[in-house]
Amino acid sequence: MAFVVIDYRKGNIRSVQKALELAGVEARISEDPHEIACADALVLPGVGAFADAAGFMETSGQMAAVRDAIARGVPFLGICLGLHLLLEQGEEGVPQVRSRDVPDASWACGIGALAGHVRRIDRVAPDGTARKVPHVGWNQVRLVPGAEAACAPLFAGIEDGSNFYFTHSYQGVPARSDAVLATVTHASTMPAVIARGRVFGVQFHPEKSSHKGLRLLRNFVDLAQN
Repeated sequence: MAFVVIDYRKGNIRSVQKALELAGVEARISEDPHEIACADALVLPGVGAFADAAGFMETSGQMAAVRDAIARGVPFLGICLGLHLLLEQGEEGVPQVRSRDVPDASWACGIGALAGHVRRIDRVAPDGTARKVPHVGWNQVRLVPGAEAACAPLFAGIEDGSNFYFTHSYQGVPARSDAVLATVTHASTMPAVIARGRVFGVQFHPEKSSHKGLRLLRNFVDLAQN
C-alpha cells in the first residue's frame, strides 16, 4: 500500500514518517498532488498556522488532491493542525481585514471534509482561573459516551483516559456533535478526536505520545490495510 505523509512545507514531517515506520509501514513523504490523490492512505501532520498551510495546499494543488482522495474513501489521519485543516474554515493566521468589497476576511478555507471551523482555545476556566495558552504537555483524552464504536478502530487497546501529548493554541469546532469522538479539558472541554467514516483528526501528537501514540498509529495502519 502507498502511505503518503503530506508535505506542505510546515511542521515535523520526518518525525511522523519515523513513527509510522515504527508502526509497521513504509510511508513516503510527498508534496506532489498526483501522489497524494493516488495514495492508499494519507497522513497530514501539523505544526504552523491554518491560513499559511491552507494557502500553500490550495495553490499547490494539494487541497484538491486531498479532497479527491477522501471522496474515493482513502483513510486519512490529520494530526493537530491536520485536524484543523479537515474543517471548512479557520481564523488562525488570517489578518483581520474588512472593507466594503470584503466585509469579512477573517476566515481561511480548509479541506471541508467535515463541517465546522477553527478558533482560539479558551484561556479562562468556568471557575474563573486562567490557563496557559498554548496548551502544552500531557493530558487525558476521554471518549465521548456513545462514541466507543466509532472510535474503536483508532483506539483499540488504548484505555479511556489515556494521556497524549498536546501543543496547540487553536481548537477544531465541528458543526455536528456526533463528529466528536473524544475530548480533552484545559480551560474548557474541546475535541481531541474527530471523525467521519475513515477520516480521522487528532488534536494531540501521536508521534510524541510514547507507546500510546505508537499504538494509535498502528491502529490507523491496520484500519487502512483492511
